[in-house]
Amino acid sequence: MLNKLAGIQGKLNNIGDEVYQTWSYEQRHEEIAKLVQGFRNGLPVQILCQLSASIAGGTAEAAEHLAILISRRERKTIVNRESGSDKYLRDLLEATLLPARN
Repeated sequence: MLNKLAGIQGKLNNIGDEVYQTWSYEQRHEEIAKLVQGFRNGLPVQILCQLSASIAGGTAEAAEHLAILISRRERKTIVNRESGSDKYLRDLLEATLLPARN
């Protein structure tokens, strides 16, 4: 029974992914821009990164959108301010906000 519930939960967690795959680049960009605005109004950065990756189709794709929407200086500040000593969060933020090529 627990395995069945876990499977259902996993499908619910990924339900938006299938919808996002049908969106154009512009639709994805607009939605991620809304998330950036939400972050600036108090949305937790972890949610910004995770939802952006889901909408964009992956972390690298999300990083491309976020690099357009947020200056590198601001992204560096966000990583340093938000991650503190949490290595998992720092890794997530760096992968999404400060990939090597951006």
